[in-house]
Amino acid sequence: VQVAKVQRATLRSHVTGYGLVEGEPARLGQSGAGARLAPPVAGIVTGVLCAEGQRVEKGAPLFQLDSRVADVAVETAKVNLERQRRLMKVEGTSQKALQEAEQQMAAAEAQLSLLRIDAPFAGTVTRVNVRPGEAVDTASALGEIVDMDRLVVSASVPSAEAAGIAAGQAAEIHVAGGTGPVAGSVLWVTPRVEPRSDALAVRVGIPAGSGLVPGQFAAVRIVTGERRDVLAVPRESVYTDHDGQSTLSVVEGDVAKRRTVKVGLRDGDLVEVEGDGLSDGATVVTLGSYALPEQTRVRVVGP
Repeated sequence: VQVAKVQRATLRSHVTGYGLVEGEPARLGQSGAGARLAPPVAGIVTGVLCAEGQRVEKGAPLFQLDSRVADVAVETAKVNLERQRRLMKVEGTSQKALQEAEQQMAAAEAQLSLLRIDAPFAGTVTRVNVRPGEAVDTASALGEIVDMDRLVVSASVPSAEAAGIAAGQAAEIHVAGGTGPVAGSVLWVTPRVEPRSDALAVRVGIPAGSGLVPGQFAAVRIVTGERRDVLAVPRESVYTDHDGQSTLSVVEGDVAKRRTVKVGLRDGDLVEVEGDGLSDGATVVTLGSYALPEQTRVRVVGP
């Protein structure tokens, strides 16, 4: 047989879910970290002032629509306003006419401003969907911008496993090809089960500078419980029969003696055990433990 030592360890229970990396949605008191950019009016794109992957500040111009008509309207309103101001100085016009000129100027400038689409917040342009010369309307998506410092994983967790999940719990985020898990935490758990999938939506926050990007598929491993300083053995050393009784074999000298144990948390390759005669450092059979008799002479052939 092969053997291992009983050890004291801190074990954690986990729930695993799967989902996509995306910008954090809006929540109470805070705007969303991702936005699809749409024009407020229909028009022709005359300028794409950004590129995919470009970092931009809030208010930076990203797209420009044809403004020739609006430019003329602004210039006309400006000339009229200046004229009304000159006339007011010599009492050659009324206060009402001056106010109307000011309103026309403000309206023309507001219309012109609608033709330039600016960044709603500081972030990275993740997609550009249009080119100069294309016609767009209010349903068109010109591009997308995401604040890379405010990313989350929106994941689904089976409802049967979700009872222990709560906001604030630690989580590990794994992506294909990643160098290692990224530490995150649960931000939100929906109170509603999706009937078709029998799953709950969970949102896990990603720390800034993680290197993850929107659209990546990720697995989240949420810590739902922790047991400190417990006796633990490799999973393969525990045998559970059809009646649900669990046993392991403790090596004393050259004899393996079967002991009934109570199994607790499972964490990776380790499982928590309790039972009479178990102590830290005791030797238990791993490979070869399957259904050993109550007392069996053994020869250790591995670590």
